[in-house]
Amino acid sequence: MGKKEERLMAFIDILKIKNYIPIRDLANMLKVSEMTIRRDLKILESQNIVKNIDGVIIYDPMDSSLREESQYDFNAELDKQFKKKSNIGKYAASLIEDGDIIMIDTGTTTQHIISNINPSINITALSYNINILTELRKNPNIKNPNIKILFAGGYYYPNTQMFASVQGVKFIEGIRATKAFLSAAGVHEELGLTCRNSYEVATKKAVINSSIKRILLVDSTKFGVIRSEYFCDLDDIDEIVTDSKISEEWKNLLKEKNIKLHICN
Repeated sequence: MGKKEERLMAFIDILKIKNYIPIRDLANMLKVSEMTIRRDLKILESQNIVKNIDGVIIYDPMDSSLREESQYDFNAELDKQFKKKSNIGKYAASLIEDGDIIMIDTGTTTQHIISNINPSINITALSYNINILTELRKNPNIKNPNIKILFAGGYYYPNTQMFASVQGVKFIEGIRATKAFLSAAGVHEELGLTCRNSYEVATKKAVINSSIKRILLVDSTKFGVIRSEYFCDLDDIDEIVTDSKISEEWKNLLKEKNIKLHICN
């Protein structure tokens, strides 16, 4: 992550603690000019994360995007963009090859991978979510068994159905995978990939660091979005699977970054 991106994340972290701060005070805290803060402010204002009222920057928790973040519920999210997510998951499953060791991230899109895995291939799959584990156990290949399951446990978070712990992270760090299938709540050119919950970050980073190929599964509504918790740069991703609504601007950007793009109809 570059200096600008680090500064923007620090900008958000300070506001989450203080709720509001004068531009001058924030500039002093971050040891930059007020002009720099005003440039950064425009980026965050465009994402409806903050407001500038007479030189005072206000973190706005009543903004609709932030309300969505605080009220995230896994089961409710399953119904949103269902067809797009299902198609993305199906396409992602086609990228899995015989002998692969895969890691499957938390999310309502990654869940759709499991039922579409080629029944003739042998793989090892690591997960840390009850929904992913349930889908893996339901897969008929388990009886063969063509799919070997690894699970990283920890404390259970019902809103995402994820398990997370220091021990779980260490377990993931001890595994090496050929492919990681990742999810994100936001994908931004400058601020990278973000999620809603701080407890997701360490696990996602461990998965990224333990995998040869990192494949991001997101529907097109996630592009240009920033959530509060950063976990990697856009450049850390090798491939992206998304739907046909992705903009030409994003297509060109990903091409410039040599990130392979898979588009599902």
